[in-house]
Amino acid sequence: MYVHVRKMLHHMPAPDVAFLLESTPAKSRAVLWQLIDPEFHGDVLEELSEDVRNGIIRQMVPEKLADALEDMDTDDLAELLRGLPDTIFQQVLHSMDEQDRVRAEQALSFGEGTAGSIMNTDTITLRPEVTVDVILRYLRLKGEVPEDTDAFYVVNRHDKLIGIVPVIRLLTSTSDMTVEELMDEDAETIPVDMPESEVAKLFERYNWISAPVVDSEDRLLGRITIDDVVDIIREEAEHSMMSMAGLDDEEDTFAPVMKSTGRRSIWLGVNLVTALLAAMVSDLFEATLSQLAVLAILNTIVPSMGGVAGNQTLTLVIRGMALGHVSPRNSRWLVSKELAIGALNGVIWAVLIAGVVAIWKQDLMLGAIIAFAMMVNMLAAGLAGATLPLLMKRLKIDPALAGSVILTTITDVVGIFAFLGTATLLMMP
Repeated sequence: MYVHVRKMLHHMPAPDVAFLLESTPAKSRAVLWQLIDPEFHGDVLEELSEDVRNGIIRQMVPEKLADALEDMDTDDLAELLRGLPDTIFQQVLHSMDEQDRVRAEQALSFGEGTAGSIMNTDTITLRPEVTVDVILRYLRLKGEVPEDTDAFYVVNRHDKLIGIVPVIRLLTSTSDMTVEELMDEDAETIPVDMPESEVAKLFERYNWISAPVVDSEDRLLGRITIDDVVDIIREEAEHSMMSMAGLDDEEDTFAPVMKSTGRRSIWLGVNLVTALLAAMVSDLFEATLSQLAVLAILNTIVPSMGGVAGNQTLTLVIRGMALGHVSPRNSRWLVSKELAIGALNGVIWAVLIAGVVAIWKQDLMLGAIIAFAMMVNMLAAGLAGATLPLLMKRLKIDPALAGSVILTTITDVVGIFAFLGTATLLMMP
């Protein structure tokens, strides 16, 4: 059976093998990894999520890991090495040959999360005086070009980028034309220290396939390709989705029980604290609840409606921030807009719930009280949903990770206090 599985793995593309490993429990995963041909280890490691990859790396001796990293793309190499514990990192580095060690150190010299950390150095550069005929003969001799190559970069003798030549233009031009005649001198470039999220936005906005990366003196350092940008967009989407549930976006679906329990317990503990805070607010009105049992029945309506409305605003603002639509210039207008929406929603649902409660319980005063509380909480939800992400970003806290928990606490506390506090003032003797 193992021979059959080994043959299947040998003929599967690396992304499919990585998908299979990520979809397999830990014990079976270790067996599958042993059946994969060592010469394909590097290709598979490139495709794995961080949590799964780190689990596999812990099973490898440094020498074998160094061999697997030999032909890995520069950006993937940097990402993998950054995720290693320091002791293993040093062992792997010492196990590399000099050329790979220099390449690894160069990849790690750029800040994590910057354009430099995701760029590849596999570029084809041209001189402005060279003719099309010379270039085509060179390419035929070389026999291949780097993946996702849609343009060649023109540099001077000091490696300063002076233009680009699209591949299509090169192929459709006469053989005696020079690069200088064909190149675009106003090509867009990416600074090496630009955050990778900003790089992704540029690719999305201009539909780039690749783009050159330059230093502060416009020297060509490498290029970023669309496949790397797709990974960034996917990772950011997964990060936002998982963070809203208090989970790590790189968490292994089949991680051990104790490991997964420990990770999830952190945010369950935070949620318990916020729930206790809401319960303490209710406890302030214990006498009111004991005398007017109907309030206990209706007490969950106002916080629930406020929580839904607030999360709608929170999600919209976080999405706008991720897309770069929200900035200090328009944030005040956005907060005003969400306050207006909160007020309008408050009026609509306050009137509706007041009518329902007044008819249901035959009590106009109770209907008016819950309508007032609904109005107050809808305003609080709109204000909190719009301002929390902006404030958390200023404090360098991930809004997707903690925004929902804080927002729920605010809407619960304000909703309960507004409803029970108003009922205590107007209905208690």
